[in-house]
Amino acid sequence: MKTVIVIGGGASGMMAAVAAARHGAAVTILEHTDRVGRKLLSTGNGKCNYTNQKQGLRFYRGEDPAFVLPVLKQFDAERTMAFFRELGIVAKERNGFIYPASGQASSVLDVLRMELRRMGVTVVTGCAPLAVKRNADGFWISAADGKAYASDSCIFACGGLAFPKSGSDGSAFSLLKSLGHSFTPVAPALVQMTAKQSFFKSIAGVRADAAVHLWIGGKWICSERGEVQMTKDGISGIPSFQVSRYASYALQEGRRVQAELDFAPDWSKEALQEELLARFHRDDGKTAGEALVGFFPGKLIPVVLKECRIALHDPAQDVCKEAIGTLAGLLKRMRIDITGTAGFDKAQTTAGGLRTDEFLPQTLESRRVRGLYAAGEVLDVDGMCGGYNLQWAWSSGYVAGMHAAKEDV
Repeated sequence: MKTVIVIGGGASGMMAAVAAARHGAAVTILEHTDRVGRKLLSTGNGKCNYTNQKQGLRFYRGEDPAFVLPVLKQFDAERTMAFFRELGIVAKERNGFIYPASGQASSVLDVLRMELRRMGVTVVTGCAPLAVKRNADGFWISAADGKAYASDSCIFACGGLAFPKSGSDGSAFSLLKSLGHSFTPVAPALVQMTAKQSFFKSIAGVRADAAVHLWIGGKWICSERGEVQMTKDGISGIPSFQVSRYASYALQEGRRVQAELDFAPDWSKEALQEELLARFHRDDGKTAGEALVGFFPGKLIPVVLKECRIALHDPAQDVCKEAIGTLAGLLKRMRIDITGTAGFDKAQTTAGGLRTDEFLPQTLESRRVRGLYAAGEVLDVDGMCGGYNLQWAWSSGYVAGMHAAKEDV
């Protein structure tokens, strides 16, 4: 019987172990924290958005995003939903996003742990691998528990650097490097961005349907739209998260990063200006601040008026057309200076990782070390918000586990 060791008991590691066991292997998971699946509990704000009906290359990023395609083809979103349905998870769909009907990430972890038990997978927690060596007979792994583990195949599913409290702390990177593998630069992704402007303290907590346009070195890079959340330090929310990986890399390189906020994404500047003129020049005795009530979030009103040098309590009718044009322009293109991110501690995933050109995309086996596989966040693949990082974990874990168990090494 083929023996397989999986280093890391996160989403991809548990899936790899299940897949290998289902294909006839004797499987052991080595997890360096005190329990498997800790990070899974925080996904989807605790509700676990475990995949998405919408799939495609545009939802994945990395040095070579196309690397994901042969993997997703073998274990796609449909197979993922069928897999979890078999384990007892009833899917609940919202705008293409798939959640467990229980609304609890713990349900997904529970059924995975039950399946590990059913398939006879040995789970060793509190066990940090110290060295991994490949010899003629397979792999020899010495661990911090004082034991040594031998296997025919070895799957690294050890995560990246995001949310290190969950165990995803990069502690196994040195082992992969010792085996001859290299990494693309890593950066926090799907993370809050911090900004220079002081007015954020006064608008913290505001949520607005807005577009975020990212500019790096004066050049437009990408745009996202959705609910943007203002924090005391900058911007958060899905649109901010989606563009944050590019900001993270640019900041590491010392480049200037700016975000342009469009608080009226459904309006052209001309149409917005006409609306503002009508609101300000009504004969209703309102102040400038009152003229915007019902159109923009209340906390935002004094900030944008101050930026345009319009007094909050001046009569709305006294505001000139030129000032209203300036206000319309600001609401469409409010540019802020991005100074940093909340870092890996708050990031949902890691951009960068193991170079994908060092692995076979059809099997996820190393091109450099026979019998060595990788899955999940440790590879240079990161997905957008919406269940894409978990889909990559399930797909890559299943493919690595299946081939590690089946192929001669």
